[in-house]
Amino acid sequence: MVKIFGIEFAPLRVPYSRRLQTLAVTQYTLCFLFLGFTCLFFSIYVLFFTQYYYLMLLYLAWMYYDRDIAERGGRRSDRVRRWKIWDYLKDYFPAKLVKTAELNPEKNYILGFHPHGIMSTSAFVHFASEGSGWSRLFPGITSYLLVLGGHFMFPLYRDYLMLSGTVAVTKSSMNFLLRENGTGNALVLVVGGALEALEAFPGRFNLKLNKRKGFIKMALETGTSLVPTFSFGELNLYQQLENPPGSFLRRLQTVMTKYLGFSPPVFHGRGVFNYTYGLIPYRQPINTVIGAPIDVERIDRPNHAQIDQLHAKYLAALKELFDSHKEKCGVDPSNELHFID
Repeated sequence: MVKIFGIEFAPLRVPYSRRLQTLAVTQYTLCFLFLGFTCLFFSIYVLFFTQYYYLMLLYLAWMYYDRDIAERGGRRSDRVRRWKIWDYLKDYFPAKLVKTAELNPEKNYILGFHPHGIMSTSAFVHFASEGSGWSRLFPGITSYLLVLGGHFMFPLYRDYLMLSGTVAVTKSSMNFLLRENGTGNALVLVVGGALEALEAFPGRFNLKLNKRKGFIKMALETGTSLVPTFSFGELNLYQQLENPPGSFLRRLQTVMTKYLGFSPPVFHGRGVFNYTYGLIPYRQPINTVIGAPIDVERIDRPNHAQIDQLHAKYLAALKELFDSHKEKCGVDPSNELHFID
């Protein structure tokens, strides 16, 4: 390892497997950050500046006809989910799924994923691919990672994204999967949302959950079991510029999130050829613990008291999951989980 001007450069000689792991995480990161807009600009170029514009017109017509598919279960491909590249992506950190209870294929589940982190990287690794062996650990259960509907507005990118089993995080989408798509569905919801990314700092466990009750109401209306899930290590993948509440940066980020639909954290990880600065996440172990399901009795029109009661039960189960596994997963025993507005 060579250090120049404070930057630690990667050695020239590293095992071939580690190079493949770095390639896999670089591919994932670049796709997450840039593939949507790359596909958009490519589509504009083909449409307006090439003789193949008619192909893009046909595709756009198909895209309009197919516009609701991300709210109707998507178009997953088990072959894509089992690509070897996802194994290398999992091994890069490495990332591991920890099972604490069985999930019954005769039922449906909403998995509350915490924390959001900068990019929710481990959520993709575990639930939008078979890199960590979801189907082997939970046979008969189909995972659906729910993401912002804006992702599916980008031509071409939307189709690639859906192959992983990713769908839109809308009420219509959740209703379809929980009411019309049979049983054995596990909807993975990153509950904290985009604003929680602004709380993503190593060693700080602040979850924006106090006012997040929409998923609780959905669980009650459909009689769907809730499964608290905590990903230890997600917060260690990047370093974020300090943005305390009330600061100019935090106010700017909050306004941008409101109008853009996604938060703009100022962060860095490591690079492909250095360990100090870049966009790809650090090599930090991730242990994602799947808690025991909380059975929910169906109530067609739950009132506020019933929603608040289940919400409190969910928060208590999540805190117990965190406390019982934090030391085993490398978290200082003195660290506490905090629920914020």
